[in-house]
Amino acid sequence: MTSHDEDSEETADGDAPVAGTSGADAEGVVRRGRFSGGPARAFLSSLAADERIFAADLAVDRAHVVMLAEQEIVDDDDAAAILRALAEVESAGHGALSGGEDVHEAIETAVINRVGPAGGRMHTARSRNDEVAACLRYRLREDLLTAVETVVGARETLLDVAAAETETIMPGYTHRQPAQPTTVAHWVCSYESALERDTARLLDACDRVNRSPLGAAAFAGTGFDVDRGRTADLLGFDGLVENATDAVSTRDFLVETTAGIAALATTLSGLSEDVVEFASDGYVDLADDYASTSSIMPQKKNPDTLELVRSRAGDATAGLSGLLTTLSGLPRAYNRDLQRVDRHTWAAIDGVTEAVPVAVGAVATAEWPAEALADAAGEGFATATGVADRLAAAGVPFRTAHEVVAYASGAAADGNPGVDDLDEACREVLGEPLTAVVDVTGVERVLDPAANVARQRVDAAAETREREVASYV
Repeated sequence: MTSHDEDSEETADGDAPVAGTSGADAEGVVRRGRFSGGPARAFLSSLAADERIFAADLAVDRAHVVMLAEQEIVDDDDAAAILRALAEVESAGHGALSGGEDVHEAIETAVINRVGPAGGRMHTARSRNDEVAACLRYRLREDLLTAVETVVGARETLLDVAAAETETIMPGYTHRQPAQPTTVAHWVCSYESALERDTARLLDACDRVNRSPLGAAAFAGTGFDVDRGRTADLLGFDGLVENATDAVSTRDFLVETTAGIAALATTLSGLSEDVVEFASDGYVDLADDYASTSSIMPQKKNPDTLELVRSRAGDATAGLSGLLTTLSGLPRAYNRDLQRVDRHTWAAIDGVTEAVPVAVGAVATAEWPAEALADAAGEGFATATGVADRLAAAGVPFRTAHEVVAYASGAAADGNPGVDDLDEACREVLGEPLTAVVDVTGVERVLDPAANVARQRVDAAAETREREVASYV
């Protein structure tokens, strides 16, 4: 048997969709029962916000009705009438719905108004609790796959940039200070690599999102002979959330998705911050489409789009915090607090998915001035690590080599020591000239940023990364 509270009921037969015969009240709205009025009704309503899951609810309703007919719980004529009514509701659109606490109630009301009391059979062996969970999962699956597709496209774009800028030397930074020379391609690939993990996280989340809660009813299942596997198959779910209480209680799939989206937003924020800094230093020239000017200072070219991308990380993290805060205080089974948690996920996934092509587009359309970047790559003795490595390769303990190079850096008037400065440092630290320690020609080579970078081979071949990206398509 099913529960006859407001969460799950089979509507009795009758002649018209009126109170006492169809499950509707005098205004034609189902499931109000003795709670029929007052200003709090508007406070309870999520009908406007539920527009996002309108199509998902119709799909869930159809699958449920088909299963009920196949299981001979609802006769074929009633099922056909309900399915026709659902098609009419779909054609009319969400905006035509009126009354009800949410989209689920509003659609059921619209069906009953079209086919009469038989429309109330649609809710047989079901609660809004498992219904809404199914709708959320159904829609979220679509949004997750869209996000993944967007990120994969961004990775392809970054690899194209890397291929074009393989030989473009640039300064690399730690603590916002020149550290070692690198290439634009190496920097770009560092973000493509991070986006690969973001892709994997979202796909992992999608795997757990794609489980059907239908058949759980309010939280304890139903006495009707439902086929949970059939509704899962009809809706494209890969499996079931087996435990009925867990099926209606959990929103961990929202948490996992929002966390993955927040991680993606953090990747985009880092990329944006780098490009903002590069632009400020004159190391990259953003395309006009990705910049704006000042209302008073006409010479300004502000990286506004990237600053907005950067802000999306805060939005997503705040959404995750709000979601976790609400969920952390809830007992098992359904609580009305759950009505508000999904909006955190929708806002995060929309905002961050929108930001992906903006962030990557800024990189792809930018000009990277090779000469200015190469000059900057040698500033601040950025080749110091290469020199220390050269000494270590010649047999000097690395920590001692580090001391030699540090001494030379401090002794050089401009902070960029040459061979003579290194020779002085060797005499001071090692007690012997540079020529006694290492081939000077090799040292001269590593003092050149381009030659220094050429010695470093840390990235996989571009075609290998391209194959990995293609595997997601």
